[in-house]
Amino acid sequence: MNDLFSSYRIKQLELKNRIVMPPMCQYSVDAGDGIPTNWHQHHYVSRAIGGTGLIIVEMTDVEPDGRITNGDLGLWADEQIDAFTKIVDEVHQHGAKIGIQIAHAGRKAQDAETPVAPSAIAFDETFKTPRALETEEVKEMVDKFRSSVRRAVQAGFDVIELHGAHGYLIHQFISPLTNRREDEYGKDRTKFGVEIIKAAKSEMPADMPLIMRISAREYVEGGYGLEESIAFSNVFKEAGVDMLHVSSGGEGPIGADGRPGTHASYQTPLAREIKKALGIPVIAVGRLDDPNLANSIIGNEEADLVAVGRGMLRNPYWALEASKTLNKKIDVPVQYERGFKH
Repeated sequence: MNDLFSSYRIKQLELKNRIVMPPMCQYSVDAGDGIPTNWHQHHYVSRAIGGTGLIIVEMTDVEPDGRITNGDLGLWADEQIDAFTKIVDEVHQHGAKIGIQIAHAGRKAQDAETPVAPSAIAFDETFKTPRALETEEVKEMVDKFRSSVRRAVQAGFDVIELHGAHGYLIHQFISPLTNRREDEYGKDRTKFGVEIIKAAKSEMPADMPLIMRISAREYVEGGYGLEESIAFSNVFKEAGVDMLHVSSGGEGPIGADGRPGTHASYQTPLAREIKKALGIPVIAVGRLDDPNLANSIIGNEEADLVAVGRGMLRNPYWALEASKTLNKKIDVPVQYERGFKH
């Protein structure tokens, strides 16, 4: 029976355990040029030293106006590659694998003079009203994703994740709330995502896995639920997605009747049902900081990997601490061995 510290393989990606650090924006590129800083170097490498199996670098954008804020990372230019490679190389030195989340914020691009989106609908009254992309611009956007994935591969990342969740651009095309288009990208709301998946795969080695993060449920009136997300996830699976990172929400201000739970593991049932319905590997995420809980999700085969977000913001050595809590003997940096003897 597998547990949190069992190894895992998908295509060529071999992980020493089932623990994932999910993408979490740092908003720390003070120069506004999208290039990782010393903060990002220390932030990610410390989690590798701390025993994490897979680290996924935060939302990294395909164009300057695709950022949530000007403090976000970007891979829209070749000049940005080297700083990412430096992070990748040092993470590898400490036995972890590393991916990157490629994205565009769409209507949630707060610092863009005029954000773009599938349709000209603002997130709420505090956000700018976006401009609807022309059909040809949508096709150009697919190529921007393609180019960013090429740069990520060149930087040496082990896996690519596309951000199709939390109300950002790919999710905006999926959702009936935000996609009111009458062209081909409105008649088939999965078309934009499918084209990006195929573009990404064309730039990736055949044995490199592609992850897509999705919102499996929306929390506003008229939003989609699990049945709809299973359907569009199946389309994305057929297009080439190898693993789904199952989150929820982010599409708009939460309605009173749709508010999600705040209890531990509140999103895990969504991951479990998608895994069961589609037979695709999944990452569970959402208040999974308790090592015993995270371990049970793997042991009960509810998910293949477990992402621990806020827990790792508090403690870069969460994985090492979890091994001690679960009485699992793992390789600990020799400098720290005295602290983890059983």
